[in-house]
Amino acid sequence: MNELKVIGREHIGKYEFTGIEGGFGENKKAMLVKDIAKIHERPVFKINELINNNIKRFKEGIDLIDLKHILQKDVFSEYGFSKAQWGNATNIYLLSERGYSKLLKILEDDKAWEIYDELVDNYFNMRQAIKENRPSLVAGKRLEIMEKNASTRKANLLFKIAQATNSESSSQSLLAQAAKELTGEMTIPVMKRKEYSASEVGKLVGKSANMVGRICNQLGLKAEQPGQNEYGRWSNSKSQHSDKEVPQWLYFDEGLNAVKKALNIQD
Repeated sequence: MNELKVIGREHIGKYEFTGIEGGFGENKKAMLVKDIAKIHERPVFKINELINNNIKRFKEGIDLIDLKHILQKDVFSEYGFSKAQWGNATNIYLLSERGYSKLLKILEDDKAWEIYDELVDNYFNMRQAIKENRPSLVAGKRLEIMEKNASTRKANLLFKIAQATNSESSSQSLLAQAAKELTGEMTIPVMKRKEYSASEVGKLVGKSANMVGRICNQLGLKAEQPGQNEYGRWSNSKSQHSDKEVPQWLYFDEGLNAVKKALNIQD
């Protein structure tokens, strides 16, 4: 790990924060979560919570560093902390540009991406390119970031639509498009699976749809909405009593078999 160095207060547009170099590479810029939280108008503990809940996505020494683990406690003032703040904090995270971009994918709001565009242009790796009068590098990097962000958002939207559709062929097509946005290749997922509504499962096991639903809930078969698991998937369907679409759990063969097992029904 390269030596950390506080380079003073930075001002990018209306944002003010502690400028830090090193840690992730020579002259590489980094940002404290404390400053990121202030810029994004979020409580520090909420940002730390998001990071800790998704810690497997962040690589130590590449995406983030916990200063509590590597710095002596008597340097807190250099990094803009009071003695109490430093002592009471469980984590004091420092993020690289890469780590910050991962955090933004978790935050997922338009304001976050607008802030990132401004910071990456004027603070992270781009600042050196600007100093060296290399506008083509700045423009190219900005375009690359914008394209990646747009592709990720589009893929996420296509995936959510695919999960909500009743048509298996449409779902396959949407998932293939989502894969292409992320990988550049049109990959057709293998999804050919039999699906059953609660009513259809009820007819097969001799129970009402409501009873099937209660058994499913007792067994904890349903995934979080929207989504799917080995037992089935969520889909939107038209309500019987109105034109409003309501979420419906569709059962795969594994879900059907789980209900049968709970009722001691042998095939």
